[in-house]
Amino acid sequence: MTSYAELEREIDRGTRPDRLRRWVLDVLDDIAEGRRPLAAVRHPLGFTCLPVERAGLDGVCVHAWPADPPPVAPTTSTMHSHSWDLLSHVLHGEVRNELVEVTDAPADPSWRVYEVRSRGDVDEMAATDRLVTAVTATVETHAAGRSYALRAGGFHTSEVRRGEPAVTVALGRTTPGACDLSLGAVDGRSHRVRRERCGAGETARLARAIARLVARG
Repeated sequence: MTSYAELEREIDRGTRPDRLRRWVLDVLDDIAEGRRPLAAVRHPLGFTCLPVERAGLDGVCVHAWPADPPPVAPTTSTMHSHSWDLLSHVLHGEVRNELVEVTDAPADPSWRVYEVRSRGDVDEMAATDRLVTAVTATVETHAAGRSYALRAGGFHTSEVRRGEPAVTVALGRTTPGACDLSLGAVDGRSHRVRRERCGAGETARLARAIARLVARG
């Protein structure tokens, strides 16, 4: 498998999970040995992202949540929506997605919507005029071997159980004109957040550690 379309078909079919796992292990080995140069990124929402490939509107990443994640303290909240459709396959552990229903409520809001404008390692959190309430609509749990999809614009949170690491391969296809959004304080202001990019040595160590989890399934 060498393209986004091939990976998408493999995840959709779900008939040969070992083939997908082998592809991810090969990628992680290339990263660990320096044959695929990239830098792991520590995401503000508590997971590590290995940005494997980007081609036009399509992207492929490996996401890993550690067994003992640091406290997640985003400057807005963990409730967010993507500007891209997500198709994800769980390779190890379990991922819990909470799907959130957001309703405009300018008279009595609980949250303000922030537009996330990413430029390199910096996320500009731009406060918008949109004021809303948010309630949990659905909770979904996905264990190793399962796949899930999240549509662009759908607010949600994603987390793992403390003490139980998780790894996914994530495919993202950008929706033209869509924006990444986050819910934050009603009285908050626009600000910037810098993502932590790892060095070559740390990226290699992370790739090896993630590979051990993926090999266990």
